[in-house]
Amino acid sequence: MIVIAFDFGIKKIGVAVGENITKKGRPLNVLNAQNGHPNWSVVKKIIQYWQPKYIIVGLPLNINGTKQDITNQSEKFANLLKYKFNIIVKMHDERLTTVEAKSIIFKKDGFKALKQDKIHSYAATIILESWLNQYFSQFSNLKNS
Repeated sequence: MIVIAFDFGIKKIGVAVGENITKKGRPLNVLNAQNGHPNWSVVKKIIQYWQPKYIIVGLPLNINGTKQDITNQSEKFANLLKYKFNIIVKMHDERLTTVEAKSIIFKKDGFKALKQDKIHSYAATIILESWLNQYFSQFSNLKNS
């Protein structure tokens, strides 16, 4: 089962792809966005190429779990994906994914790499892997009940 994840942002949207067997994802690319709206034809090409069963969109929350200003825009983006592409879209908590993405990039490629756009696609990868682990953990718990 293929899954695509988006790390939503007003100017940049990170994209990652992964699958359920390894529960691993990998960064794809970063889409430019204008006020949270990507080039939908590029999104369509990504979805047509990968044919995911699910799309996961990061849900930006404050550390205490309350909504941020950007939370509603992220939810609107998720709804647009659902209706434009007739696909199952799930929201997933993305707290601290940017911090984790920066740490991974710094360890891998050093300080200069932090200035590049890849933070967003790495954050999308973290969101995706977190969702896969949670989803299949719940599924295996149901199976073993």
